[in-house]
Amino acid sequence: MAIKTILCIEDDRFIGEMYVRSLQKAGYTIDWVVDGQDGLVAAQNKPYDLIILDIMLPEMRGNEILDALRSGEEDNIPNTKVIILTNFDQDEETRMAMRLKVDAYLVKAEITPHKLLETIAELGHED
Repeated sequence: MAIKTILCIEDDRFIGEMYVRSLQKAGYTIDWVVDGQDGLVAAQNKPYDLIILDIMLPEMRGNEILDALRSGEEDNIPNTKVIILTNFDQDEETRMAMRLKVDAYLVKAEITPHKLLETIAELGHED
């Protein structure tokens, strides 16, 4: 499945704008929301090929959004890839549990827009 539509849930304006510009320039259609509650609503109301999800968000944390979308047997977004993009330093057990529900787990401090585009391209070629 080629990735065309992306939902970016990121509260940092500088980072969000940088990703939106890079992704649009690369030809993706992208919606960007800055708080967790709006992100959950957007993810539930419109089909996306990919969700880029921050962990530390106002209103609702990224892991809560992930749990709401992919809770046990009920996966509300079965055809949507998810990338966690965070600077939040989590313990290894939490990271591992989250990695089971996502397609990529990236640390913001280590990622550039170019690397993000590479990761998205790889996810689009997995199927």
